[in-house]
Amino acid sequence: MNDNELKALISLLDDPDMTIFKDIEHKLITCGPEVIPSLEASWESSFDVLMQTRIENIIHSIQFDQIRNELQVWKMSNSFDLLNGLLIVNRYQYPAMDVDNIMFQLAEMKREVWYELIYDMSPYEKVRLLNHILFQDFGLSGNTTSYHDPQNSYLNKVLESKKGNPITLACIYSIVAQRLDIPIYGVNLPKHFVLAYMGDGEQNEQPLFYINVFNKGQIMKMEDILSFLKQLNLPAANEYILPCDNVAIIKRVLRNLVASYDQLDSREKKEEIQILLDLMETP
Repeated sequence: MNDNELKALISLLDDPDMTIFKDIEHKLITCGPEVIPSLEASWESSFDVLMQTRIENIIHSIQFDQIRNELQVWKMSNSFDLLNGLLIVNRYQYPAMDVDNIMFQLAEMKREVWYELIYDMSPYEKVRLLNHILFQDFGLSGNTTSYHDPQNSYLNKVLESKKGNPITLACIYSIVAQRLDIPIYGVNLPKHFVLAYMGDGEQNEQPLFYINVFNKGQIMKMEDILSFLKQLNLPAANEYILPCDNVAIIKRVLRNLVASYDQLDSREKKEEIQILLDLMETP
């Protein structure tokens, strides 16, 4: 479709005939992300509320389809990269986020730890250093006042506000640690996501200890995890005490968002996030 045809199609979006509008809407959505700049230009030049609303909905539909496709590709071929998965989820709410700024902040955290890191430090010393840099110098903390706020699940907002939920803080912590070859991985503990420090960097070995990032990097022992599971009447299964894969982490981020939007009674967002979650849970 050339520019003139695209402009002509967009100009018909205010057609009162719903059959005609639906046909135009479908054509524009199937064109994909490349038509978004033209739609945005039309939105800016229009003073028609109906036209603007329809353009906004079409842009959102295109972006949502793109996120769904990207997440599926990530799951199938790129799930080793946790950060990329988080960024895809982030684009659901913030399609125009500043990715370079996110990368810069994570790189800055890594650099500050690296400056003081001595590689013959004990695991406990390395965690104390990470805790000092991330929680004191950079000011990250658990959002205890608005625990269920969906912003706690979006990486860019957590880095901006310095407040997040257990899993998003754990993701930041583990991404920084792994970039420094410190073997810290996420553990899908029910009710409270934590991290595990693995003895030799292999995710199938027993953890040396656990890290509660929501409580500023508090160190926990295996006995603490087993006691917590007992309180929940759950067995000491490997899925609760050993590191999980990145797909499981992204699924948990999406479940948190479903619950957050449910609490806000944001039905449309809840349903869309559920679509993404269902996609991730499909074998």
